[in-house]
Amino acid sequence: MDPDALDKAFMALADPVRRGIVARLARGEATVNELAEPFAITKQAVSKHIQVLEHAGLVTRSRDAQRRPVHLDAAALEELTAWIDQYRLIAERRYRLLDELLIESGPGVPQGSQQKEEEELK
Repeated sequence: MDPDALDKAFMALADPVRRGIVARLARGEATVNELAEPFAITKQAVSKHIQVLEHAGLVTRSRDAQRRPVHLDAAALEELTAWIDQYRLIAERRYRLLDELLIESGPGVPQGSQQKEEEELK
């Protein structure tokens, strides 16, 4: 995912209303009216939130006779997940290495460290 698209997606998801809309759309398509129901904001405000999500590539709209349902774009979410996962894997690897190092160093606290802590507490 290119950096601009990534920025747009994370900025769009920074708002709790938009995250709520994404959570609702994860269960299936919905109209603006249906998406507006749980929020104490106007339908126009919900429409603006949808536009932000649409601009970020997270949702799409289609025409279905008289309805214009909004759909979650699963591919965009997969790209965000892949971006996050690469850093999660790096962090997990580093923690595993730290765990191994601590196991190799053996049990207990180095003598100087324990005495220093006791002196600092006094």
